Amino acid sequence: MKKFYTTTPIYYVNAEPHIGHTYTTVAADVLARFHRMIGDKTFFLTGTDEHGAKIAEKAEEAGASPIEFTNGVAAKFQFIWRELNISNDRFIRTTEDDHKKAVQKALQFMYNKGDVYLGKYEGLYCQGCEQFKNEKDLVNGLCPDHKTKPVQMVEESYMFKMSKYADEILKKIENDEIEIRPVEKKNEIISFYKNEGLKDVSFSRKNVKWGIPIPWDESHTVYVWADAFLNYLTGLNWDGSAGSSPEMWPVDIQLMSKDILRIHATIWPAMLLSLGLPLLKKIFVHGFFLVDGQKMSKSIGNVISPEDLITRYGVDAARYLLMSATSFGHDGDIGWKFFDEKYNADLANGLGNLVARSVTLYEKMQEAGIKMQNNNAELENWEGHAFSHDVNDMWNLYQKALKDLKIDLALNLAREQVIGFLDSYITTTKPWALIKNKDERAGVVMYNILERLRHCAFMLWPFMPETAEKIWESLGLNPAEEMKKDFKEAIKWGGLPEEITVKKGESLFPRLS
Repeated sequence: MKKFYTTTPIYYVNAEPHIGHTYTTVAADVLARFHRMIGDKTFFLTGTDEHGAKIAEKAEEAGASPIEFTNGVAAKFQFIWRELNISNDRFIRTTEDDHKKAVQKALQFMYNKGDVYLGKYEGLYCQGCEQFKNEKDLVNGLCPDHKTKPVQMVEESYMFKMSKYADEILKKIENDEIEIRPVEKKNEIISFYKNEGLKDVSFSRKNVKWGIPIPWDESHTVYVWADAFLNYLTGLNWDGSAGSSPEMWPVDIQLMSKDILRIHATIWPAMLLSLGLPLLKKIFVHGFFLVDGQKMSKSIGNVISPEDLITRYGVDAARYLLMSATSFGHDGDIGWKFFDEKYNADLANGLGNLVARSVTLYEKMQEAGIKMQNNNAELENWEGHAFSHDVNDMWNLYQKALKDLKIDLALNLAREQVIGFLDSYITTTKPWALIKNKDERAGVVMYNILERLRHCAFMLWPFMPETAEKIWESLGLNPAEEMKKDFKEAIKWGGLPEEITVKKGESLFPRLS
């Protein structure tokens, strides 16, 4: 059995869940569900990053202790992921005792090895990013993300010898041992290594109390990024032992937005090399969303929250709209008008209408006394379609798309090759006319329609699990039994019994007015 381990970044609890967090998390969920569906041993990790000066400051503003504040925000993330049907195997928090102990053990090893040493760090520090910045990173002297001027800071710090591992990491990125995609992001990181190189980086803060104490010097706490990166290991119950990796390690795909790529492609692999652990396999970077051409901002009032999406469209439709909004790996421009139009076109008038129409036609066929038949060969010349071959090709394309992380392409295949195809097929074959004339060919046409819908449900399950189950139920199938089937057998043509009891449920996607 193959294994598949995927992660989101752990989300910083200085803000509540927003559409950017949601996009990454739903994408990771789609990949995890797909790999479970095809039979891979799968682990999906997400969670929250809860230490650092900024969190202490936010807690004080809220009139709460840091742990009270982080408990509240972490609970909101956990709640909204449950609402969105996210199937993570673990939700990790960096305030958990086991995580803190593992971080201390790992850093003690790195210190004993000589990879961490006491020094002095001087540089421009952005509190919003919890990162030191180079002049090149700034725009008109300001942090491009937070629009604030970084503070010139000089402080005693335990430093990590990241520079020691620069050449080795660069070679591994160049030869795709550490794969960074899309390829333009790989080229961006290679350019950074060659033009700026890696410098030793601060691994502690002396005046920040809200953090994990450095084990050999408790006047310092662990720098928030050094703490956070190790969650990808501690989320697998790693205890901090160097040279000893947990069962599902290394991570197969780490999903993230482009603003945190550089640190994931520098500090993180350097830490793994220092600890004598296998390197991550792949980083995939998705883009940002603009809302009607503008960056999301509370001051503008154009922030879209996951709660807003669920309230307006429902859970599965919200997942669909996010995953189909833009080419995965690139920026996208969204907005309520865009989502409303896409919902009505793709879901209300598209998938929802197709399922309702198909069930109604089957009921009329039964009333006419015509039996459904799995006899594709009989109609091949008449229709011009060999359904079993079509479906086999479609599944090959679908699996390749998801393995290549072309998530939007896989969803588009389900929409065009099943929904669009069947709409056209129904128009061409006119089953209502065949039924009216009591033509036995109606039984073969209806089998082709409903069997293809059964395949559609499998294709949609990673994206829209509740909708997939409702489609199976409408075909008289048990969703739990469908998901237990061996994947290779399940996607063969002919899995739908010729005698079924269809179930007409409520409209899958009521049209928005």
